[in-house]
Amino acid sequence: MPATAPVPSPAPAPAPAPAPAPAPPPVKPAATLTPVTFADLPGWREDDLRQAWPALLTSCGVLVKKPLWQEPCKNANTVNAADEAAVRAYFESYFVPHQVSNADSSVTGMITGYYEPLLRGSRSRGGQFQTALYRAPEDLLTIDLAGLYPELKNMRLRGRLVGNKVVPYFSRADMAQQDTLAGKELLWVDNAIEAFFLQVQGSGRVYLEDSKETVRVAYAEQNGHPYKSIGRYLVDRGELKLEQASAQSIIAWAAANPGRQQELLNANPSFVFFREEKIVDASKGPKGALGVPLTAQRSIAIDPQFIPLGSPVFLAATQPGSDVPLRRLMLAQDTGGAIRNAVRADFFWGFGAEAGQRAGKMKQSGMLWVLLPKELIAAAPDAGRATP
Repeated sequence: MPATAPVPSPAPAPAPAPAPAPAPPPVKPAATLTPVTFADLPGWREDDLRQAWPALLTSCGVLVKKPLWQEPCKNANTVNAADEAAVRAYFESYFVPHQVSNADSSVTGMITGYYEPLLRGSRSRGGQFQTALYRAPEDLLTIDLAGLYPELKNMRLRGRLVGNKVVPYFSRADMAQQDTLAGKELLWVDNAIEAFFLQVQGSGRVYLEDSKETVRVAYAEQNGHPYKSIGRYLVDRGELKLEQASAQSIIAWAAANPGRQQELLNANPSFVFFREEKIVDASKGPKGALGVPLTAQRSIAIDPQFIPLGSPVFLAATQPGSDVPLRRLMLAQDTGGAIRNAVRADFFWGFGAEAGQRAGKMKQSGMLWVLLPKELIAAAPDAGRATP
């Protein structure tokens, strides 16, 4: 610039840029709840609804706190639970069934099974007890998205802090290779594959050889990685045929290929952490996501994005590995990492080896109808067209 040129006045400082707006939440797939009549439910008249009554009462212990569930839940206490006609009249008086459809308008989906297994273990490592069950580590962060996006109230992110950034938590393979869980051992068990399937089930019981007691290990947390099927991993690599991919066949494959066990387990990056609980009543199942004990063959896990947790759900499917109808009223009392869709459910078979055999074979096509209180329908007329 020439020396004789006038010196311009300093330009005003630019205004600070506004803080970036949060990214919009992911769009939830649209599912449809279509109101129907009880006569439309296949097998409704044949199901002994008294068998579902204890599970309904446990759901109501939680749902009664919600205004639109108060009337049906309070009136449940006046019903003679031994009178099948009275129980049926209760459901038909207070609820409206809605058929659940997927985003593509299909009305069928996958129905799998789960159970509460029994493992053998010890409080200390030694001998045959070389596989640890772990408690949740302190550096695992759980971020509830509902604080930012209320419509995502059932969605959570998990990770860990590195400096001032949240990054994904360690995968199963990371934890095995880096030994990140040293010092977080809860109990030791005698079988790595059974410990893996315990994580898939979400909870179980462990008979402790050293103290001669049986304790429950309940779901505490998860590392945030998506669940991936190790059965599918074996099928994709030609190790098993698709029709062979049951829990029993996977256990047999692992026993025949001990040198490849960790490779197989690492195919599922998801990892579940546990907490120990005392078993007060051995006849009751573990607590599900609703916070109440599960009822064998009357509780299911669902995707709470589409079906309200705690609600009655009528299921029409078939028995594991057969064409024999399985049609009964269930209670949506749990969730699961692999349960991701509108018409998708996991059937709780109960505790022990027989329940495990049934759960391991269950991979059936089925349909779902959620029973919503008439009070809820009156308050939200659109409940029949979208998720309430």
